[in-house]
Amino acid sequence: MMPMKTVRVNAYAKLNLTLDITGAEGGYHMLDSLAVTVDIADKLVVRGGKGVRVRMYGMGSESIPPEKNNALRAAEAFCARFGCAGAEIAVYKNIPIGAGLGGSSTDAAATLLALADLYGIADMGGIKSLAEGLGSDTVALLAGGLVRMRGRGECVEKLGAPPEMWFLVLCPRAGVSTAACYAEYDRQGVRYEPRTERALSAFSDLRFAAPLFGNHLYAAAAALEPSVREALVSLRALSPLGAGMTGSGSACYALFPTRELAEWAKSRYRGNCRAFVARAVSGKEEKRSGGPFALGEEERF
Repeated sequence: MMPMKTVRVNAYAKLNLTLDITGAEGGYHMLDSLAVTVDIADKLVVRGGKGVRVRMYGMGSESIPPEKNNALRAAEAFCARFGCAGAEIAVYKNIPIGAGLGGSSTDAAATLLALADLYGIADMGGIKSLAEGLGSDTVALLAGGLVRMRGRGECVEKLGAPPEMWFLVLCPRAGVSTAACYAEYDRQGVRYEPRTERALSAFSDLRFAAPLFGNHLYAAAAALEPSVREALVSLRALSPLGAGMTGSGSACYALFPTRELAEWAKSRYRGNCRAFVARAVSGKEEKRSGGPFALGEEERF
C-alpha cells in the first residue's frame, strides 16, 4: 500500500576536525578522522510514489547527472532491498557542492532515513549496509553527531552528542575534486604525524583539543586551489581555538567557544569566500515535520 504521509528531514553537513591518512589498501586510502555534523543542511521532502524520482533545487544541483546523484542511488537501493514501491524526493540544496562538507553523502543518508520512516522499516543493520555502498562519508552521516571514522570511512564509532561548538566556515567559490586531491597527495609524497588519537584524548577540553585539529590533505588541496590556503590563513588570523580544512576541501573552518565570537569573526572577514556560522548538532534533534522550507520556496516535485 502506498504510504500517504510526507516526511521532511534535514541532511546535515559535516566537518572533519582531523583527517589522518593512515595507509592504503585495495586501491583506497585508509583514514582516521574525527568528524562532527553541523547545522548547514540540505532539506529533503519525501513522499510515496511508484518508481523513484528525485528532483534537485539550488546550488547548481539541477545539472547533477542521475548516475552521480547519491539521493537517487540511495532511494533505488532502498526500494530494491526492502521491496518498496518507490518515492518522490525533492532535495533543496543549501550545502555548497565540492567543498568537502559531505553534501552528496548526507543526502544519501537522509534519503535512507526518510524512506525508513515513510515505509516503517526498522532494520538499521540493513540500512547501514546500504549506506556503506553510497560513499565514504555516508555511514558517518547516517549516525550524525560526533564520530570517529576509520578505514575508507565505513568503520564508524559514534561518540555521542557533540559539546557546544560554533564554527565560522569559509567556502571558496571553486571546489576541489576529491580524486584530484588524493592524487596530488600521493604525488607530493609527504607523510604527516597523526592527530586524531591525540585530539580525541584531549576532547574533554576544547582549548587543548582544537590546536590539534588538522588535515593531511590540506597541502594537496591548497596546491590545486590557492583559495583554500587563503581561506585558512584568513580564519587563523581571527584568533579561533583551532582551524582546519574539511574533507578534501575546499571549505575551511575555525572553531569558537560561543556563537557571539563566531558571529564577530564573520563580521571581521573581508575575503571572497561564502561565509557561514554553523553550530555542531547531533543530527537527530533537528528532524522536522512542518510545512515547506528551503530558501522560501514552495515544495516542488
